[in-house]
Amino acid sequence: MARILVVDDEINIRKVVREYAEFEGHEVSEAENGMEAVSLCHEHNYDLIIMDVMMPRLDGYSACKEIHKTKNIPVIMLSARSEEYDKLFGFEIGVDDYVVKPFSPKELMARVKVVLKRNTVQETPVYQDKYVFDGLEVDISGREVYVNGKKAAMTPKEYDLLFYLVKNKNIALSRDRLLEEVWGYDFFGDDRTVDTHIKMLRNSLGDYRSYIVTLRGLGYKFEYLK
Repeated sequence: MARILVVDDEINIRKVVREYAEFEGHEVSEAENGMEAVSLCHEHNYDLIIMDVMMPRLDGYSACKEIHKTKNIPVIMLSARSEEYDKLFGFEIGVDDYVVKPFSPKELMARVKVVLKRNTVQETPVYQDKYVFDGLEVDISGREVYVNGKKAAMTPKEYDLLFYLVKNKNIALSRDRLLEEVWGYDFFGDDRTVDTHIKMLRNSLGDYRSYIVTLRGLGYKFEYLK
């Protein structure tokens, strides 16, 4: 899914937002103040920033303006203040949405989905067709997988599952997300279906089974950091 930067000086808020965002399949980084957020944005690319307004060293509004000097990253601002002036000021400096504390994590995730969709509606992800991970070769367009030079014999759904995991390499994917994207929204099974196919897929990958990492309580990801 998306790479999200959560910026808040309250560790409990960062923890809650991270938990819900990762459950939705997003990759999450954290910063505890505006200065750290600006520095991280200079070094990395993010699809969305969730940022508190009142923070030490550099407030959220100032950090947002500084980040937007070099990168056009959508921002959802968090604030304990609900005055209209604060919201209008945020929108004027380029904030995409404004959420008042205390907030519902589920509502925040719904707003995240809307902002991400709004900012990617005209973009079509382009993935390369062939991937090589040491002795594991994944040819998506050719629909073939080779393990140490030998073609793997896999079921159609194993291919679909592996291709989706590889396309989203190093991104946490929930079981629900995998069911939606690989099996489709009209599938009436449960998340045990995902677990069963993951087990089959790992067997097919042999020496490279460890590339599929289990995320306890969430789902899986294809991890390759070289």
